[in-house]
Amino acid sequence: MQPLRFDALIIGSGLAGLTLALNLAETQKVALVTKRTLHDSSSAWAQGGIAAVLSIEDSPEAHIRDTLIAGAGLCNEAMTRHIVENGPQAVRWLIARGVDFTRDDHNETGYHLTREGGHSVRRIIHSGDATGKVVQLTLTRQAAQHPNITVLEHHIAIDLITSEKLSHAGENNRCYGAYVLDIRAGKVRTIAARNTILATGGAGKVYLYTTNPDVSTGDGIAMGWRAGCRVANMEFVQFHPTCLYHPHAKSFLITEAVRGEGGILKLPDGERFMLRHDERAELAPRDIVARAIDFEMKKRGLDCVFLDISHQPADFLVQHFPTIYKRCLELGIDITREPIPVVPAAHYTCGGIMTDQCGRTDLDNLYAIGETAHTGLHGANRLASNSLLECLVTGLSAVEDILVRSPAPDLLLPDWDESRVTDADEEVVISHNWDELRRFMWNYVGIVRTSKRLQRAQHRIRLLSEEIGEYYSNFRVTSDLLELRNLVCTSDLIVRSAMLRHESRGLHFSRDYPEILPQALTRSCHDNDKKSARVVCALCGGAAMQRI
Repeated sequence: MQPLRFDALIIGSGLAGLTLALNLAETQKVALVTKRTLHDSSSAWAQGGIAAVLSIEDSPEAHIRDTLIAGAGLCNEAMTRHIVENGPQAVRWLIARGVDFTRDDHNETGYHLTREGGHSVRRIIHSGDATGKVVQLTLTRQAAQHPNITVLEHHIAIDLITSEKLSHAGENNRCYGAYVLDIRAGKVRTIAARNTILATGGAGKVYLYTTNPDVSTGDGIAMGWRAGCRVANMEFVQFHPTCLYHPHAKSFLITEAVRGEGGILKLPDGERFMLRHDERAELAPRDIVARAIDFEMKKRGLDCVFLDISHQPADFLVQHFPTIYKRCLELGIDITREPIPVVPAAHYTCGGIMTDQCGRTDLDNLYAIGETAHTGLHGANRLASNSLLECLVTGLSAVEDILVRSPAPDLLLPDWDESRVTDADEEVVISHNWDELRRFMWNYVGIVRTSKRLQRAQHRIRLLSEEIGEYYSNFRVTSDLLELRNLVCTSDLIVRSAMLRHESRGLHFSRDYPEILPQALTRSCHDNDKKSARVVCALCGGAAMQRI
């Protein structure tokens, strides 16, 4: 089968990938690869909005300060400034594209700005409580109709094609494209590209309970790691404090903005508890709120706690939270009259592939943007609604860099070799291992950790890795196998990173090391198996993982 050739191969169809695709397509031929459809991404599930300095009451310095505080000493201040200062321009690009944000004639911006936990002022521009969905629908329609964009739905990337794998000695490790499985046809395609961009989102499906869609399996992080990229801050997994607790509600998020608009967290008896944990109460950063809920649930043996905003006018709630109001009502919960049952759930991967301000990775002609990347913006804890902002700004920054840098040369790439594999005989192995992985990650590597729990998780990951490696070597690849392989790889990185951080900082809380160190970990050390090294992160002074 002849390889497909493009100027740019973008793996992932969330806001970061779409932003890049629409801008590059003005002058280049672009392939946009997505595991399901263009609409399936974490971006589409984002409810809150986009944090940006749009009001005269706000300033870049205030936004930067709020971000640095939330990041608990591990933010890269230069990168934070770059993203914050370019945020208004990025939002205006969306408006020019036709995104319909909620209007407010009483605000000098013309738009309604809300406030979320950790923000000192109202700066979240939004579209009701379904911002991600509105943005995604607007951009996917334009991408699907663009003559220079080839959309490959129901395709999943297997691995990157690099000079190291092609045995090209004497040159920097370079990316030439990727092997991609056409899920419906069951065939592996070779896609050659002058530049390849990983925009696959995060890894929430590592955990049993998550607000993420099923496609969030850490694919880009795992592929980048296997190709030789450094990763950083993988121990910092953000757990959203308020996921709807209901047997028939799968991964339904109750946005941060509910607390921003006055929602109160209560115990089943109606007692408010957040003031016992932080003076900012419900407006404390997410990691603090999530740990407080986890503490109260475990202390009292509760299945959930309750988020009450019923004291606000019914018209206000219906207008500002139409999606939440409708979904809860479908499940028999009237948020205008009663509290919402909630539990914490894995929400955002703050770590990822190390990049610079333009999205460049350690491999020439390979970029990473969005949740897949570690830019240094989020540090040890992501400030609410900074994620869509990062997708936009890094996507636009990567475009500028790609257009001025030398592309990878055209090479004749080898076909995918299936000559020594057969069809799988028992695919139940995959579903069983998937379930086992997500359960022990939730139990051992969750909101509160201990060294013993991490050791137990690491032991199980090693066993799973061996079993999956053997399976991968002997049978034809399937999308389920590829996702499981990536989940195990990403879980391994999370656990190894957590074991090397001997403190409690931001989203990483260890009972064995409850205090925060005066300075973020910067020492270098090696694993016992010598397969990875801990090195100083050039971006933030924190610790990063690197294959050696």
